[in-house]
Amino acid sequence: MEIINTIGRRKTSVARVYVKPGKGQIIVNQRELKEYFPSEILQTTVKQALATLKMEADYDVTVNVEGGGSKGQAEAIRLGIARALVTINTESRPALKKERLLTRDSRMVERKKPGRKKARKKFQFSKR
Repeated sequence: MEIINTIGRRKTSVARVYVKPGKGQIIVNQRELKEYFPSEILQTTVKQALATLKMEADYDVTVNVEGGGSKGQAEAIRLGIARALVTINTESRPALKKERLLTRDSRMVERKKPGRKKARKKFQFSKR
């Protein structure tokens, strides 16, 4: 089997994910997962698609991720891994879809509007 290449996005993060058969090693930007994401919650987020299908030790994952913060990057990687697993085995799609791992979260930061402090916050109104 060859290397499966997919892309995952979340907020402004873009993750290019490469999945191949292996021993369960996850490399993010040439570093180990535990080194790149010290937080246990983010590590769990990244592994969620593999854990749902009980395939943590079956595939090696290499990721190039850029943009956004750590949570956005972790969720972008999760989407990329889920898409790769569906490409490998289409029968895994219903299980991943049930966990909502194949849905691209389209929520983005709202832009700042002119004449306001932030996107929605206005300057204090003074009657006199």
